[in-house]
Order: sequence, then C-alpha cells, then structure tokens
Amino acid sequence: MDLLAELSTRRALCIIRAPEIRDPGGLARTLVDAGLPIVEFALTTPNAPRLIEQASRVDGLVLGAGTVMSAQDARDSINAGATFLLTPGLRPAVAEEAVRQGVPVVLGAMTPTEVATAVDLGATAVKVFPAARLGPAYFADLHGPYPGVPLVATGGLNAENAASFLTGGAIAVTAGSGVVGPKLAAESRFDEITARAKEFLAALA
Repeated sequence: MDLLAELSTRRALCIIRAPEIRDPGGLARTLVDAGLPIVEFALTTPNAPRLIEQASRVDGLVLGAGTVMSAQDARDSINAGATFLLTPGLRPAVAEEAVRQGVPVVLGAMTPTEVATAVDLGATAVKVFPAARLGPAYFADLHGPYPGVPLVATGGLNAENAASFLTGGAIAVTAGSGVVGPKLAAESRFDEITARAKEFLAALA
C-alpha cells in the first residue's frame, strides 16, 4: 500500500475516536461507501486492536491505527491489521518499529524543528497539529524550508475550513468528530455519518 499515493488521491482521512464502537466493520464500510476510505482507529478507543481486526475485513478500506504511543502499540496495531500508523507527536520507538516492519508512519509535529526530526525518524508524512490554531498559511511557511515534506493537517478541521489547508500546502486533511462524532459511532448512526462524510468531501472539491 502506497500511503502517499492514497493521501494524494483522496486528500482526506477519517479519525475515529469514541468511547464505544459496536460495529467497526459497519462503520468502516459506511466510510468506504461514502468516499472516505482512509480510516484511522485511535488507540484511545477501548479494545482498539480488536476493532481494527474486525474492520480489516472490509474491502477497499485503507486502515490505520492512531494515537500510537509505543513500540508495543505499533506491534499490536500491525498484528491486528493496521496498514499504517499515526502518532500525536514525535515517538521515536514507534517510528523505529514501523520502519523495521516496513509500515508507513505519520508522525505528529508542530514546530519546524519537530518536522525535521520526524523526517529524520523516517516518517512517511508529518501530521501537523493543531492545524486550525496554526492556520493554512503555516503550511505554506513550512514548505519554505521543507518543500518536499508531505504534511497532513489535523485538529479542528471541518467542511468550512478544510479546503483552505489543502490550498495552503497540506497533502491531506483529517475529518474527525465533525464527521464521525463519538455518539454517532457508538450508536452506529451510519446514515448521519454518510451525510457528514459526503458534506466534508464536497467541500474539498
């Protein structure tokens, strides 16, 4: 799986973080069918590796694990079926394990120094957080010294502001609770999630 190619083509990925997910396969299928097939299950969700394993059976899904904090988290996620990893910040042990296993990893960063460190650690792309607070122009600024680094905008994005970050230079943006709210995920309200996903994607067109 070429994660950069997927991000470049889709321009969006979905972060799922909820206190409970009763039907991870149904949720994953809903997002694939809505046109948002790059999906990250955050490890802060209870029983996340089991959810990843169940979701991994869905055809067309590009499945990742998020909030990966340790090498053990990385191993558990990959064994469960995650095909890429994301971290909230610089996690050298996660990067080392991902590189060792040949799995793409998106490391979190905010400052120019952290972006450089993420690249040095072998990041496939760099997740810039909190994007909404930093603003779209910040991505253009980062591309001054780092023109070839793929940047993913994360944090506070919605249908109203996401496109501006792509214009600013992000390779992709994240759809979070605005698309898959914790309550919507817990209650398997797939029709509403579908509508929100399509609204988010339409705003990127």
